[in-house]
Amino acid sequence: MTKLHQFHIPVMGIGYTLDTPIKVAQFGIDSVVSLVDDELMEKLRKVYCNKFQRNYIEISNKINDYRAKRITSFLNLLQDISEEKFNHLKKSSQGIKKYFRLLHGSQIDKPESAAIHQMHLGSIDVNIMTKLDKENYNHKKEVLPTTHNDAHAALRGFAKSKLNSSLILSAGMNPKLFSYFEDFEDFFPDKACNFNKKIIIKVSDYRSALIQGKFFAKKGLWVSEFRIESGLNCGGHAFSTNGMLLGPILAEFRDKKEDIFNELYPLFIKGLQLKNKNVPITKPTIRLSAQGGVGTAEEQEFLIQHYKIDSVGWGTPFLLVPQATTVDQKTIKKLITARESDLYLSNISPLGVPLNNLRGNSKDLEKKTNINNKRPGSSCPKKYLAQNKEFTNHNICTASRQYQHLKIQALQAEKLSTEIYQKRVKKITDKSCICVGLGTSTLLKHNLDTSREGRGVSICPGPNLAYFSKTMKLTNICDHIYHRDNVIERTDRPNMYIKELRLYLKDFKNKIQELEHNRSPKEEKQVKKYALNLLNSIKYYRDNFRELPNYFIAQKKQISKELQLTKNHIEALKIKAKL
Repeated sequence: MTKLHQFHIPVMGIGYTLDTPIKVAQFGIDSVVSLVDDELMEKLRKVYCNKFQRNYIEISNKINDYRAKRITSFLNLLQDISEEKFNHLKKSSQGIKKYFRLLHGSQIDKPESAAIHQMHLGSIDVNIMTKLDKENYNHKKEVLPTTHNDAHAALRGFAKSKLNSSLILSAGMNPKLFSYFEDFEDFFPDKACNFNKKIIIKVSDYRSALIQGKFFAKKGLWVSEFRIESGLNCGGHAFSTNGMLLGPILAEFRDKKEDIFNELYPLFIKGLQLKNKNVPITKPTIRLSAQGGVGTAEEQEFLIQHYKIDSVGWGTPFLLVPQATTVDQKTIKKLITARESDLYLSNISPLGVPLNNLRGNSKDLEKKTNINNKRPGSSCPKKYLAQNKEFTNHNICTASRQYQHLKIQALQAEKLSTEIYQKRVKKITDKSCICVGLGTSTLLKHNLDTSREGRGVSICPGPNLAYFSKTMKLTNICDHIYHRDNVIERTDRPNMYIKELRLYLKDFKNKIQELEHNRSPKEEKQVKKYALNLLNSIKYYRDNFRELPNYFIAQKKQISKELQLTKNHIEALKIKAKL
């Protein structure tokens, strides 16, 4: 099936795209649903069953395998409602016109009967963050088998659903989870090399893609797409690529696409043969998609034409599109007024990975109130990020009140100076209950009870948000994406590659500062490598932008100037740090 749209809506937070398919799949737009919070899914399932007059039978957390069953039921409902809306849309001339009106080059120049045959439902894809795979316990507080770990149960829930779509794996390798895919027939090909369910891996570099692709291929499992994301110029958790910028990374994927296929395909066939599975008579394909900081039609076109990208992810701008995502009104107002200084990489994630954050969000304000009341930490009502056993035999979350109380107690016993003690305490209490906060907006938007979770909202937009300053309809954002309109009112938005470079320069400065306090041969070597990668990336951009006469014409002088200034800045920092 040929994709009609050139973009997709990536997963955002936990709840922000949870019901996005119901809003956009009818228009052929692919979107991604988070599988973190089965409790939130169950609440939304009840909402939509009532709204679309479907029978709702609660899946209680008292029954066996409730997490997987909730996920399966929720995904099946998304599929059913999306199909119903799609079929209804196809029955009217206005619906068909709207469908094609949103597309790239979207004039219907053929009879409706012919147009209908081109239409298809947008893919309802799902995301599993591989790090969120905590173990679970039965009523006797005995550890359940690994297949009942959170990510394993989420995989099972998707695998047993009726969806014919893709599962996106993010945040790196999880060998146990990856091996569990073998238990589900839908991930294996039929004779014609069709997959009921496909595997997509979100990666930040070619080496990671090859390693993970090989792991799956040896098991007779095929990675149908590599989704390449900027390390820092993105929303959500940020995984820095040690100074390697998006452009050179994409160029490597483009230039080695045939190489990676040739490495993976023989392993894939051998893996199928060892399992006595169907060996397809046709070869599978590999798609490449990219996301992170894209904000103009020209940037999207450049990714597609120059790097041969099949689909471009537009995430953060869609937070301002109520017809696509679910964000409460107070948070939308904060997003609209946010500027560069309001958007920053924080240390609030209990995962220990930098997380993009909106300054002054209501979850952080709630956290500060708890600290001021001498009760830091969260009650931890959901425990999806509970992964620490430093003080207990079972997992607890570093954002929980229990952990922070125990950690501060241990700190007091160290008899540190006041200054060091306060810094350490701040680092402990900085952690926020994001597994609740990133879903609360959905509860508020649907007028659901928040007495257990509280009303504090966490949100993790990318830096690109600063340049989008109003709510949009779906037609507005599609017109912007496809060069029919421009919704960005500011004239000072930097090119996406320059914005990413600025973010990496800031990160490099932080690493230089850290080196001053903790200098060792190992740390020095890493920072040197970071600087080298940055300088090589700058050289790549300088060489490439000279050879591209048709792109970024209005910005070329500024791009060239900033590349040179940044190069000089990095060289000066190296000298100062004696690297």
